Amino acid sequence: MALLELKGVSAGYGRARVLFDVSLKIEPGEVVMLAGRNGAGKSTTLKAVMGLVERGGEIRFNSQRVERLAPFEVARLGIGYVPEDRRIFAGLSVAENLEVGRRPARPALPAWDEDRVFALFPNLGTMRSRPGGRMSGGEQKMLAIARTLMGNPLAVLLDEPSEGLAPIIVKQMASAIGELKRSGLSVLLCEQNAQFAQGLVDRTYRIEKGEVRPS
Repeated sequence: MALLELKGVSAGYGRARVLFDVSLKIEPGEVVMLAGRNGAGKSTTLKAVMGLVERGGEIRFNSQRVERLAPFEVARLGIGYVPEDRRIFAGLSVAENLEVGRRPARPALPAWDEDRVFALFPNLGTMRSRPGGRMSGGEQKMLAIARTLMGNPLAVLLDEPSEGLAPIIVKQMASAIGELKRSGLSVLLCEQNAQFAQGLVDRTYRIEKGEVRPS
């Protein structure tokens, strides 16, 4: 049974419709990529899952209908969301950002704590007291993912994790996603860089003009 499934989902911003009849699914432990150009609807798909845009259709997570839930309710069920613009707390330290994201462990997966996220992103472990606003873009993206993992999600939605990063940081990010997969997490990945996702992805959906096309 799919962990996350969208059936006939439409979404948009006021009168501007962006998604049209989008259907996709993610099985437990899969990394699934949503590919497409800028403006195709990738980010809006993630926001539709989280309830951050107006949406219609059916969205199921862990067998539960979620399309009428508020974003905080969707997150409580076990979906972690890392937006492209990161949205860390610039005035809080790395350790404080992680503490904000901390939630109880879930029975289905091993718990995430500081030691575990620092093992995943060793760079963060060397800057526990550094304010988020004094970190590079790549470090901030790592922190955003680490903070999400502290919530012990069952699935993570990653929006353009390699966008604008130096090649060495892109490699670290790809390695981290591979580790998430090995840990049993499901990942829905919006990404334009096909090389970044090579070897990580179980399946790919291509979205064009708000509709899913054959890959």
